[in-house]
Amino acid sequence: MKYIAGIKDFSIQNSAITLGKFDGLHQGHRMLINEVLSLKSQGYTSVMFTFLYHPNNLLSNSEVKMIYTEEERADILESMGLDVLLSYPFTDETRNIEPEDFVSEILVNKLDAKIVVVGNDYRFGRNRRGDVDMLQAMGKTYGFKVVVFEKKQWNNNVISSSLIRSELEKGNIEAVNAMLGKPYHISGKVLHGRKIGRTLGMPTTNLIPHPNKLMPPCGVYFSRTIIDGLAYPSMTNIGYKPTVGKEKNISVETYIYDFDKNLYGQKINVELLDFERPEIKFDNLEDLKLKMEEDLALGRRYFNI
Repeated sequence: MKYIAGIKDFSIQNSAITLGKFDGLHQGHRMLINEVLSLKSQGYTSVMFTFLYHPNNLLSNSEVKMIYTEEERADILESMGLDVLLSYPFTDETRNIEPEDFVSEILVNKLDAKIVVVGNDYRFGRNRRGDVDMLQAMGKTYGFKVVVFEKKQWNNNVISSSLIRSELEKGNIEAVNAMLGKPYHISGKVLHGRKIGRTLGMPTTNLIPHPNKLMPPCGVYFSRTIIDGLAYPSMTNIGYKPTVGKEKNISVETYIYDFDKNLYGQKINVELLDFERPEIKFDNLEDLKLKMEEDLALGRRYFNI
């Protein structure tokens, strides 16, 4: 996959393109993505046009929280077979571009759009003045076709990134995964931790999530860890390790069942499957060890291993 990020100088030919924010890549987004992917067989270049949200563009600090980080989003799209991910810089100039200029200068001149795929509530341009009707009218002028999809629903609710965010912040992982169409995951390189788990006879991997990653509540989760494309059942603690001295940064600590290879420095994905319990501060390491053993026994029953 070709990844174009943070620049405005690019040129793509004969594209079938989907437009949107695509935070989360949920089931509604996947309908649009799968449509442009299906057009590859007709010779079109499959493209996603979205925005590169950098905290400096929007806020004075790192408060922009994303369901998937930019790197995670790129990894998912590459695995789906997308040809080009275009993350356009989101600046004041971008925010204030007139919708007619967005179509003529970007969709037509830079992307050579032949087919444009959007949701029925898609808005674009200054003050969100552009809509599907305008896009279709301009498509007739410039010679591109517009394909419009209705919103996808789950449990009688329209699937949206805001709904997923709300459920994620409540720890409703099964609902989040149902709307995403795949397990929510946290990716990163395995770091050296305090090795407390190893001293307790339960070695764990340790990740520090990206500061802009939207995280679920602290606690213990049934999880699945992806290593070199293979999935392993696991248990994951998200939190600040209050029993062994509160950490400044939230960490993702995972015990992988029946796995003893050295993973330091290796990139892994930790998929959360279900919430087991909140994070607890214990009076001593022995109590912590007993609870961890109980958690791992629950995990073995959960995975039937």
